[in-house]
Amino acid sequence: MAAPQDRLDQMLAKLKTRNFRITPQRLAILKILASSEGHPSVERIYKQVKETFATTSLATIYKTVILLKHLNEVLELGFPDGSNRYDGNKPYPHPHVVCVRCKRILDPDLGSLSQLASEAAQKTGFKIVDHRLDFFGICPECQRKE
Repeated sequence: MAAPQDRLDQMLAKLKTRNFRITPQRLAILKILASSEGHPSVERIYKQVKETFATTSLATIYKTVILLKHLNEVLELGFPDGSNRYDGNKPYPHPHVVCVRCKRILDPDLGSLSQLASEAAQKTGFKIVDHRLDFFGICPECQRKE
């Protein structure tokens, strides 16, 4: 995990360079995304921001997340059930392990992933421009509940 303050500084710098306003609500969203290990949904970010800024709208959260995605400062993880989760701490392709019960998402450190991308390119002739690798299973906490 990147240092949350470093990620926050990087996101702020990119927004400022492009002359986007840094409102208190937007700063709160950035802080959540920069420090979150849990890959929050827009709804979860909204709940957290609303605790401090009661008048914040869900649209504000969506607009900020979409902007950050456009600037490559957040990674969107879409799932077949239509839900999306966001990673502002590691906004680049990396593997995820997803619990099919509680929807918890972790970032395992798999050093061989770059080799896998190279092998895929070599065997197919494709120029790999992006990738996504997700493993689905049942987390230890959910296993204990069984």
